[in-house]
Amino acid sequence: MRSAFVEHGIGETRAIVVAGGAIVEAHIERDPDVGGGWRAGDVRDVRLTKILVSGVRGIGMADGIEALVSPLPTMLTEGITLRVRVIREALMETGRQRLAKAVATTDAVGAGPVLVDRLRARGIAVMPSPSADYFEELGWSELVETAMTGVVTFPGGSLTISPTPAMTVIDVDGDLAPVALAIASADVAAAAILRFDLTGSIGIDFPTVADKAARRAVGERLDAALPQPFERTAVNGFGFVQIVRPRLRASLIETLRAGRVATAALALLRTAERDGVGRTALVASPAIIDWLGDHRRLVDELARRRGGDIGLRGDPSSPMLAGHVAPFA
Repeated sequence: MRSAFVEHGIGETRAIVVAGGAIVEAHIERDPDVGGGWRAGDVRDVRLTKILVSGVRGIGMADGIEALVSPLPTMLTEGITLRVRVIREALMETGRQRLAKAVATTDAVGAGPVLVDRLRARGIAVMPSPSADYFEELGWSELVETAMTGVVTFPGGSLTISPTPAMTVIDVDGDLAPVALAIASADVAAAAILRFDLTGSIGIDFPTVADKAARRAVGERLDAALPQPFERTAVNGFGFVQIVRPRLRASLIETLRAGRVATAALALLRTAERDGVGRTALVASPAIIDWLGDHRRLVDELARRRGGDIGLRGDPSSPMLAGHVAPFA
């Protein structure tokens, strides 16, 4: 039996899907002004600012945000208004950002489903977090740290999860015999795919297993653990398998890593919100304090929730991605 619990945080909404007292899925949805951008399912009127390939693809813009429109209807000219539906959100990859992807539509203008709605559409009961510490009791901070490092450990081995422009690669390593390690890591890899919402092309590099029956067993473990829809290749003689899951948005790992300063700043706001009431100060590296200064709405929201003024103090000696709550001064 699965249930989802939600924290409507400052700047982002967080949700966990819990089964058997453990987090089996974790999701973060950032507010649009905190990097969330357009959501999959949004229907918007955009101005066609550039035709890249006539009748194939072009760039549309609305509210200062660009999207790739593909396929592009024929017989269009730059500057016209075009109604589009977002089919994939913007993605931040190493060294570049991929624009949101959209298709032309005649649907009514409107917003796509938010995180809570998407969970409910899957038949999952959604409820508010029962306490301020519930997420922490189930290991939220440890899960976020794992997502940031990409290292998942299990008895006898570990996974290293690395997003790349081509695919998300999961490398398996460990001390177990190759067949035992491959079998054990298949369950752990499938759980990580769900927990961190990995989508698109995913490559898992299992240890080399010569026995075809063992390789088939590894594939069957993945099939049993991952819900449809997805496609996969057979596990080849070198231990590699490719899985493709529908990709509508960034994974939790990509969301957290894309803007590390933003991630640290939002985590600090969450700590301050849970810390107590009344006026307080946020102390962190200058980069985090500058980011909060540029997103004053979030600081004001913290002040409203705590019922007191919020001070911001930069500390050059503070670790880059760390901060703490201190007495107001």
